[in-house]
Amino acid sequence: MDRLHAMKTFVTVVESGGFTAAARKLDVSLSVVSRVITELESHLGVRLLTRTTRVVRPTDTGAAYLENCKRILGEIEEAELAAAGMHAAPRGNLVVTAPVLFGARHVTPIVVEYLQRYPEVDAQCLLLDRNVNLIDEGVDVGVRIGDLANSSLQAIPVGRVRRVVCAAPAYLERHGVPRTPDDLLGHTLIQTTGVSTMAEWRFLEQGEPRHLRFTPRLATSTNDSAIAAAVAGLGVARALSYQVAGELWDGQLRVVLADYEPPPLPIHLIHREGRHAMQKVRAFLDLAIDRLRADKSLN
Repeated sequence: MDRLHAMKTFVTVVESGGFTAAARKLDVSLSVVSRVITELESHLGVRLLTRTTRVVRPTDTGAAYLENCKRILGEIEEAELAAAGMHAAPRGNLVVTAPVLFGARHVTPIVVEYLQRYPEVDAQCLLLDRNVNLIDEGVDVGVRIGDLANSSLQAIPVGRVRRVVCAAPAYLERHGVPRTPDDLLGHTLIQTTGVSTMAEWRFLEQGEPRHLRFTPRLATSTNDSAIAAAVAGLGVARALSYQVAGELWDGQLRVVLADYEPPPLPIHLIHREGRHAMQKVRAFLDLAIDRLRADKSLN
């Protein structure tokens, strides 16, 4: 059994989400992929994959083995690039994920600069308002806003953001400035929400958590539209500080209840490569860390 070939096949099966997709990607028959994985599991004496009719996922052992395979294969690629005199030039395909609005405003410009620097790299941006599983979806680098769950991923802090309550100055002149969270119940409230008709904003009052539940006058599925409604003077909205940095700067919105804000949320870059990250990932991380930490709206 060719171990490197088996490792590449295993990684491709996991990242492609199944045997059929992996066979297409590797340009071999389905039976070849199945045979390689069976021989690999037999050689190791463990089950690496859980197979169902709908999905193929790594077992706990398989997930750990996957990371080791990716590290080994990455180091081999790095060694080959170094031997060919190309170590300073990242190449390949880089996949980055981030929340929609954060990605559009902060990540995409970094990706553009990165691609302009390194013409041998292609990139894919997954801008989604959900936590993408880096391993299952083949993502190299992600942005997380908020406290991180324990995991094997590497996390690099790059900033923090506040949860701010804001409204247009004209609205506040007409309806008054709320002085406490309870005052909000007498105002028109705008909420970015899902299918629920109820909303909840969390505050910190005299050091204790305070939850305000309400039915918004306007419930919308995107942050952009909630912010636009607040700018138009409809009512009071809540957003992350980076989402309204421009509107606050030019005076279209004004922060209220700042003394009741909960602690800021951390921003991290996360990746799964460990200390032995491939050159394409290291180069992107170096650029992103520098740009995000220098951004005043994120710090």
